[in-house]
Amino acid sequence: MPDSPALIESRRFGVRQIPLLRPLGWLARGWRDLMRCPLPGLLHGLALALFGAMLIWLAGQQFWLLSGAFTGFLLVAPVLATGLYAVSRALERGERADLGVALGAWKPDRRSGGRLIIFGLLLAFAGTGWVMTSASLITGFAGAPVRNPMDFLRVVVLSEHSMLFEVWLGLGAFLAAPVFASSVVAIPMLLDRPVSVLAAVLTSWRVVQAHPLPMALWAALLMGLTVLGMASGLLGLVVVAPWLAHASWHAYRDMVSPDNGL
Repeated sequence: MPDSPALIESRRFGVRQIPLLRPLGWLARGWRDLMRCPLPGLLHGLALALFGAMLIWLAGQQFWLLSGAFTGFLLVAPVLATGLYAVSRALERGERADLGVALGAWKPDRRSGGRLIIFGLLLAFAGTGWVMTSASLITGFAGAPVRNPMDFLRVVVLSEHSMLFEVWLGLGAFLAAPVFASSVVAIPMLLDRPVSVLAAVLTSWRVVQAHPLPMALWAALLMGLTVLGMASGLLGLVVVAPWLAHASWHAYRDMVSPDNGL
């Protein structure tokens, strides 16, 4: 059976081999980009923190919904960082890098704009599906109402008579893994190269298959730093979110290599 056009398109791009600890280097380069051009990143992080605060305000007494909403939002967050990928690309090229560059990545006339919107909608569907699944799981199987973080800790996390928390975590990881594999380099690639959405996703999967251990470390770093940012009353997200966004650009540049001179 012949290969699909999207797979043929994906194979135009090589996958570089990287060592296990290379993700630490992405964090270092991402931090350097944030320090060189802080305004777009800090505004992006502030917007995410304010959005998180709005979620808490809207669902503060419905933690069964809030927990799913926060984790679902993490699935969509990478595409929202597209402007910061553009800033890192400009810095890499020695070009002007400022707020205008970040906002310009979303201009309707950009060749990547439509494809990024399509990918963002797909991630939004995935995030919404997880929110609904999480809420149904907690409300359906929790031994008591879950209205606030203490209820979640007592009824779900520390329950001695239920495996609900383990099931919730396992199901979340099961649903998040393919989303991570599909998007880890696809979003910056869609900004950077004239490729189809499916070809970018297939390239992302090829990257993960070629580097399972570094990608597992990268996923753990992304999740761990994001959790720390949230645990600081969301204030940490102001710095953590743009830092990880800039680092994600360097992950893409490190692992995806066009072999045809594009």
